[in-house]
Amino acid sequence: MTPSATAVIGASITVVSSQDACAVLARCDTRTLYVRNVPDDLVERLERLAAREGLSVSAFVAPALAIVTRRADNPALLADLPDLGVDADAVVHDLETGRSSR
Repeated sequence: MTPSATAVIGASITVVSSQDACAVLARCDTRTLYVRNVPDDLVERLERLAAREGLSVSAFVAPALAIVTRRADNPALLADLPDLGVDADAVVHDLETGRSSR
């Protein structure tokens, strides 16, 4: 995988041929997502990155979207953390005090 593709995706993925990717997607229960009003320069960069990997733009973008959307689970993860009884205002105050003394 090229460094530029890794930077866009944010994680390593296994690169497969576009034929293999299509075969995998055909067996999956997937939906179609249309994105409107995408700037031309963004589309062109995605096309270049996908071409470097021998993938369609859709096959290239799907793993990146999966990674980005994981943050949707963050509220549930935070809700499961124990309450340690630490006052957020006290933490901010201590940080500001520490920074001002530098």
